[in-house]
Amino acid sequence: MNGDSREKVLELVSVSKVYGSGRTEIRAVDEVSFAVRAGEIVLIMGPSGSGKTTLLSLAGGLLTPTAGDVVIAGSVLGSLSRKDLSHLRLHRIGFVFQAFNLLAGLSALENVALVMNLAGRRDAGVERDSRRLLERLGLGERLDHVPADLSGGEKQRVAVARALANDPPLILADEPTGNLDSRSGREVMAMMTELAREREKAVVIVTHDNRIMGMADRVLWLEDGRLLEAEPPDEAAGRE
Repeated sequence: MNGDSREKVLELVSVSKVYGSGRTEIRAVDEVSFAVRAGEIVLIMGPSGSGKTTLLSLAGGLLTPTAGDVVIAGSVLGSLSRKDLSHLRLHRIGFVFQAFNLLAGLSALENVALVMNLAGRRDAGVERDSRRLLERLGLGERLDHVPADLSGGEKQRVAVARALANDPPLILADEPTGNLDSRSGREVMAMMTELAREREKAVVIVTHDNRIMGMADRVLWLEDGRLLEAEPPDEAAGRE
């Protein structure tokens, strides 16, 4: 993306995560560097055990790198106090998980509003903004339903709304279609990527789902903790 003037929202600079030492050393992530700009959708793909979820956890400040720097919206995560890091995660990052991670006792509307409340919002606009997000994601008739009464696709749409609730510049999604059928997965991804581009969010998605590759601007292939900016080898070979 040479010459791209859009803001770098996420940057990893020679980031490594090492577990153990000597003969037991495992380099889960090995000197990975890349950047994601506002409005850009990036997929991270690779075989099981390649370090994808570890890499996403490092990008979101959920893990501390052994070496290298993670920079989000100009803040170097390693320089932040625990309190400041928590504040950054709440305000600057939206997380979407495979297992949805919704609160079972709260309605769809309440699950989204809670994130705004945790960020310090108590104004009358919280319910309005939560409602608008959910309506935009096709859940206008499901606002008062608790997660047990929602389908998998509906739960993931609530999770996407929650990730966007505080208007963070960065969205990180870990296998967001993993618990969904193919139709629901495509619908959720189409809605999430459309909203992200419209609102100029940087989005990083860890996935095994080749069906959503066409929705991304770039695909980064992770193998043994090392990163290649390329599509999966079997995909390329299949067209030869």
